[in-house]
Amino acid sequence: MSGPTSDVQAFEAHATEADLDDLRARLAAARLPEAETVRRAAPDPRRWEQGVPLADLVEVVDYWRTGYDWRPFEERVNRIGQFRTTIDGLGIHFLHRRSARADAAPLVLTHGWPGSIAEFVDVVDELADPEDADAPAFHVVAPSLPGFGYSDKPATTGWGTERIAAAWVELMGRLGYSRFVAHGGDWGGNITTVLGGRFPAHVLGIHTTFAEAPPGLTTDGLTAVERGWTEETRHFWRHRAAYAKQQATRPQTIGYSLVDSPVGLLAWILDKFAEWSDTEDSPFETISRDRVLDNVTLYWLTRTGASSARIYHESHNSLDPELRVDVPSAITVYPRDIEKYPRPWAQERYRQIVRWREPEAGGHFPSLEVPGYFVRDLREGLAAVLAAHR
Repeated sequence: MSGPTSDVQAFEAHATEADLDDLRARLAAARLPEAETVRRAAPDPRRWEQGVPLADLVEVVDYWRTGYDWRPFEERVNRIGQFRTTIDGLGIHFLHRRSARADAAPLVLTHGWPGSIAEFVDVVDELADPEDADAPAFHVVAPSLPGFGYSDKPATTGWGTERIAAAWVELMGRLGYSRFVAHGGDWGGNITTVLGGRFPAHVLGIHTTFAEAPPGLTTDGLTAVERGWTEETRHFWRHRAAYAKQQATRPQTIGYSLVDSPVGLLAWILDKFAEWSDTEDSPFETISRDRVLDNVTLYWLTRTGASSARIYHESHNSLDPELRVDVPSAITVYPRDIEKYPRPWAQERYRQIVRWREPEAGGHFPSLEVPGYFVRDLREGLAAVLAAHR
């Protein structure tokens, strides 16, 4: 794969005051529907049965308009180090934090939807330069998926997960990392699986929180807990995945609302942070309002509500059922994640599982929900991956 240039350019984020003023004006002028007809006292997850409760949304919108400050996040990502390069004709944005340690291993972190690089800003420094001298260190690269954040929006079809994985190999090579380890969850987990399966000459091993098993496997021989996982996953796709069907079939239609209305965008994303987090009611039990709003504001300022949704149109249910991952793999299954596959099923795709963990807490956004555990688990998982080469 080659683009018109292999140059890597430094990049700084800086939203104009006009854009921020426009956001606040739109929030002030928002037209909201009446309250949901399912009303219960908090905390109670059933409050969210019809979507984001009106009272919760009003509170967050008011804070977004009058209390939230975008600039600290902008300064944070600029301080980590942001860059852009053109790969296969598309501009790709990424964070890049080199470690000071001579023994650091290159690591690519891939986010998913409705996440972004905002998922990783609180863990990059600790992964690159851990306080514990005995902990493994990494040169951290965190790209924005095509159509997300400060990456370009594809103008044609074709940017599915296989092409993205190939682009990541090119990106890492341009940074001098011909061999590297990879981590991801959600779409990032899918892409990480493709990296491990398609590019074993470059990928030393992977860590993922989303180890999708091949289709058609039997539940015979599974434990009661494992059967429960398969039932929960099946229930999710049958009854709670309307967002995915919408974005896979009509991303342009929902995209108008997501790009034109900050309240619509907030509700669309906040709904998933609430439903997919390991909380009793609100996602703000474990994730700060500021970090959620950093993520939503990034979508808003870059106008990527439609373009990010198109990854579902490109790649929904597209993981090759025959793909096998032979490189060392570390897998962590968080208890409140939306898809959980039993180890016997995962082993049908991931042929060399060197570490398997089932923590007691955490959901779909572990780097935000349980960042301390996430960092330790990622380090230990990748240490096991790297040890498998010795």
